[in-house]
Amino acid sequence: MQWNKLYKSYTLISCIIFFGFGIIALCQQNFTYSLVPFLWLLSMPFLNWFIKNTGDFFWLLLILLPLSTELNPTASLGLDFPDEPILWLLTVAVIGLLLFQPSNFFEVFKTKVCIFILLWLLWIIVTIFFSTQPLLSLKFLLAKIWYILPLVLVTPILVNQPTHFKKIGLCLCIPMLFTILQTLVRHGFYGFNFISIKKTLFPFFRNHVNYASMLVCLFPVGWLIHKFTPADAPNKKLVNMGLLIAGIGLFFAYSRGAWLALIVGLITAWLIRKKIMLHTIISAIVLLTITVLAFTYQNNYLRFAPEHDQTIFHSDFRDHLNATITLKDISNAERFHRWVAGIRMVAEKPVTGFGPNSFYSQYQPYTVSSFKTWVSNNPEHSTVHNYFLLTAIEQGMVGLILLVALWMYLLIQSQTLYHQFKNKFYQAIALAIGTILSMMACINFTSDLIETDKIGGLFWLSAGLIISLQLRLKQEQQLSN
Repeated sequence: MQWNKLYKSYTLISCIIFFGFGIIALCQQNFTYSLVPFLWLLSMPFLNWFIKNTGDFFWLLLILLPLSTELNPTASLGLDFPDEPILWLLTVAVIGLLLFQPSNFFEVFKTKVCIFILLWLLWIIVTIFFSTQPLLSLKFLLAKIWYILPLVLVTPILVNQPTHFKKIGLCLCIPMLFTILQTLVRHGFYGFNFISIKKTLFPFFRNHVNYASMLVCLFPVGWLIHKFTPADAPNKKLVNMGLLIAGIGLFFAYSRGAWLALIVGLITAWLIRKKIMLHTIISAIVLLTITVLAFTYQNNYLRFAPEHDQTIFHSDFRDHLNATITLKDISNAERFHRWVAGIRMVAEKPVTGFGPNSFYSQYQPYTVSSFKTWVSNNPEHSTVHNYFLLTAIEQGMVGLILLVALWMYLLIQSQTLYHQFKNKFYQAIALAIGTILSMMACINFTSDLIETDKIGGLFWLSAGLIISLQLRLKQEQQLSN
């Protein structure tokens, strides 16, 4: 009884210290204050308590993922709050578990998902030594670690029962539904016009692309909730209403990329069912490679340079779509501008790249003036708007190959799991994960959202869930033998 009271005291004290110094750090704009709570972690009783309560923080992280906001305590420091600090704490907990209970992870470490990820992390370490921005590259590596350890390693340990998978769906979808509702209500006051969508997303999303991407990637999760909620259940109507609201939210998000991703997701579900995912991926890679070679051969890409004075931002969505079709849309024109620079950068350093987090500081000398647009000065310091190209630029072709290999393996595994499971519930989860991964690939072909907390968090969670399903399949097969 006294032991339980002790842990309750630690919980209260830890919350006060954690959030108290976090608020001080933000108010004072001094990041060093936020390091104070980590001194508390040096206390063995707290570490022991935290390890025992890792699951609670894991579920809290999933709830806060759709609700997080971007903060800039200093000019050079960006922070996703409060989910990123929770990721730091979970990383400490995982390290503690690895030190004191390593046997929990033996089965996880044997999976090929972990091997692919480990190889990629090792290569990132190599690229740091050749980086043009070593400190920024090191920060990139640390960010990868504090996403991978909690979401890839902890997920298979905590998520091992059907109720756990259901809990993940609810933890993600209920908070996301709240953000959709508040966005629709606020957007309604502006008449649902295209130009005002960004005003309705603060503080949860930076822009309508991030919002729509998170929304569309959670559609398969909502479908799972709908599918496995009995027709006579009291909350069935609420689930159906939630899906309807999500569909309305996606429509009024006015994101072409998210709409395309939804179509890609539907096609992927069909491909997985037909067991032709591998052939499709290989065909897509071959077609993409031929296209890139055709554009770069004898500088054929110069024929597609936009008219500088005609590439403008359109406040009307119909004009925006027309401009997209006629290649006069400012956002796509600027993408071409950076893609051209990016391909030239890959040709300059094809093996190790320029180093993680180095694109913005290095790409301007590689741009071609005929592709410049009104926003080519890049006031937002954004990147190349293609995560695969960004990886090739910053980590070389080796990094790109490792990323594509990991993504391909996850997609192929979702298909394999779908066809090998006898349990219909796990089959549906495998299908949903494969659909989500394909939609993320589509979205990140014109963005770099894997480096954001929301889409990046979903990606690494999906990898962890694939491992969890692999372990569940192994158990199913052992029981059937």
